[in-house]
Amino acid sequence: MELDIAGLATIGYGLATLGPGIGLGILIGKTVEGMARQPEVAGQLRTTMFIGVAFVEVLALLGFVAGFVF
Repeated sequence: MELDIAGLATIGYGLATLGPGIGLGILIGKTVEGMARQPEVAGQLRTTMFIGVAFVEVLALLGFVAGFVF
């Protein structure tokens, strides 16, 4: 019985995008909530959010690259 490795990699990457997708939703939502509550710190929150978004996107790219490596 032969396994379809390409199909498994596609499913694996699809599952790997769930974590970063949920993480981005929570991160951006909480930042907007913080900006609404304290508009005077909006600049700091925005900067911190973009740093967090970069780290979360790295997770998505790692999942994408892992599909090609393994």
